[in-house]
Amino acid sequence: MKPSHPVARRGSALAANLGLSERLFASAADRAMAKAIDDGIERVEDGLMREVRFADSIADVPTRYLLEAGGKRVRPMLTLLTAQLGAGVTDDVVTAAEAIEITHLGSLYHDDVMDDSERRRGVPSAQTVWGNSVAILTGDLLFARASQLMARLGERAIRLQANTFERLVLGQLHETVGPAEGEDPIAHYIQVLADKTGSLIAAAAQSGVVFSGADPGFEDPIVEFGEKIGVAFQLIDDVIDLSPQPEETGKVPGTDLRAGVVTLPLLRLAELAKTDAASADLLARIRRDVIVVLHPADAGDPLDTNTLASRIVPSRATVDAIVAELREHEATRATLAEAHRWARDAVAALAPLPEGSVKKALTRFAETIVERQS
Repeated sequence: MKPSHPVARRGSALAANLGLSERLFASAADRAMAKAIDDGIERVEDGLMREVRFADSIADVPTRYLLEAGGKRVRPMLTLLTAQLGAGVTDDVVTAAEAIEITHLGSLYHDDVMDDSERRRGVPSAQTVWGNSVAILTGDLLFARASQLMARLGERAIRLQANTFERLVLGQLHETVGPAEGEDPIAHYIQVLADKTGSLIAAAAQSGVVFSGADPGFEDPIVEFGEKIGVAFQLIDDVIDLSPQPEETGKVPGTDLRAGVVTLPLLRLAELAKTDAASADLLARIRRDVIVVLHPADAGDPLDTNTLASRIVPSRATVDAIVAELREHEATRATLAEAHRWARDAVAALAPLPEGSVKKALTRFAETIVERQS
């Protein structure tokens, strides 16, 4: 099956993709930096279109599928931005940015299989179109291509890629298995986010420092920033999952919730349910009417979800109302507050960096992460 949808190439604008207002780039030096990054992202975009192509026709269509569906290109943009601490957008920086984005792309194919997601970037997910096996193998091909790109940059790049990939896999493994007996489920979940999302954003930011030849002393602050803002990014995604505006998110409200994907609002609700009757009632209705376990092996889920065979499927209106109730609940407000705290900590990590355009842009980016709606 060959899906048809328009190629959604990312528009060229640092301000749009990092959420930065034009006023931020008021000085001539700021504007020059912004233009260098916008020019660089066009090079990255062209490189992605070139690198995510395969001579094998069976591989070519699925590997290009999600790339052509669009994406904000946040990770390569961060690579190009932090490269301004050194020599700027060099050929090596562009190659690293491409490899990081292709790694991210490959992870999306795997995530959608693990979560049984039906849509990604506004189009049917790859496994919906081709099935789980093709989607997994496509992700593997993209990881291989990203590794080839990093290999061009030498041993340091290979180690960075390998360490990041290890954390991505460990994060997925821990998410799949769940917390150990006696382990705090919220602490476990935050570590999963740090591994699955924070590690790759940190690698993107670190790559800009390393491959631009910037002061090595900038690496640790930049890595800490990337990891913390990655956690904030995913926590905001947990809130956005409950958004009533699917035209902005590209997903049905409560997609993760309906699929039984653990999120912080659900974990916070479970914690509150221990002492609050209203929260306990909402959690019970979510377990009974919303969460659908698609595989019998998942019946031992720590949130005690139900198998399809043992539940009466409620109306869409009932499910939508429960999702809306969770959206307005204290558990979701607490998740939002947690995201803001991680973003503030990310900004604080930037203290050792010199004052200037890069630090200012990274700070605004952190603020924008927790303000976004999609």
